[in-house]
Amino acid sequence: MSTWPWYVAGPLIGLIVPFVFWYGGKKWGMSSSVRHLCAMVVPAGIPYFRYDWKRLGGWHLAMAAGVLVGAALATWLLPTPDPSVAISAATRADLQGMGLTDLSGLLPREIFSWEGLATPAGLIIIGAGSFLVGFGARYAGGCTSGHAISGLSTLRRSSLAAVIGFFVGGLISAHFLLPLVL
Repeated sequence: MSTWPWYVAGPLIGLIVPFVFWYGGKKWGMSSSVRHLCAMVVPAGIPYFRYDWKRLGGWHLAMAAGVLVGAALATWLLPTPDPSVAISAATRADLQGMGLTDLSGLLPREIFSWEGLATPAGLIIIGAGSFLVGFGARYAGGCTSGHAISGLSTLRRSSLAAVIGFFVGGLISAHFLLPLVL
């Protein structure tokens, strides 16, 4: 079994957007869910988390819970997809030139594993990278899913600027920063 092709998964995601607007009347993104979760559990002394998260974030939290439950059910009930990932020979050669040898799954195990996290490269990529992604999502007013899916579908210029920034940042990271770290 293999993963669903882009021409099936993409339109399904696109069809969910009108439902989210109809049901929630809000923008769709996952980074807002993290803020609402923090507002739910962090003491009210921090002004950024002092708001009515039940009114504003209930449906975001339900959506995030649905993503987690759906992923768990898919992992448990569906057969494991083909572990090989189709990447170009040039990309494979570039990654191997950086010292990555296990390219059998979605993510190189030399970095994205508990053993890989204990290395300097793993700490920089996972630790610093996670912080920068979280900070960037809040600074940009949303994450890639929120801007690219619901922001672009409503023709927001700020979302177009954010998505362009996400792509440029990804290209800079892949072509300049990753070779420096590895």
